Amino acid sequence: MARVKLLIPERKIFSTEIAVRITDINYGNHVGNDALVRILHEARVQWLTSKNYTELNIEGASLIMADLAVEYKGESFYGDLLIIEIAVGEISKAGFELYYIIHVNRNANNILIAKAKTGMVCFNYEEKKVREIPEKFAQLLSFIN
Repeated sequence: MARVKLLIPERKIFSTEIAVRITDINYGNHVGNDALVRILHEARVQWLTSKNYTELNIEGASLIMADLAVEYKGESFYGDLLIIEIAVGEISKAGFELYYIIHVNRNANNILIAKAKTGMVCFNYEEKKVREIPEKFAQLLSFIN
């Protein structure tokens, strides 16, 4: 079986910490895959907020997730403080890749939990159409890429 293998760009543009909540835990007693997607979403929103943007307003554009890939590497448990680092990958006319590395410091060990990638596309929700990345935001992405 072919496995997802993500190569995370070296230059990280943002880092945040997110605590694992009891509602993130599944019947296996660890963070569920659905909860991890919500945690990635929260990290992405925090990054956008740090740049004075929201997912619904980036210089007049909105964002929509076009794809998601996750490479699970370890378990995370209730009480963990996840460290999520974000990097920018490929940038196109209408979208860009965000890469995430999720790890936790537990018992003086840095434990890799997961790597992930989201393909983000600029979108006009009123017209229900993809649109170009606004120039100012494209420059920001290019500068940090």
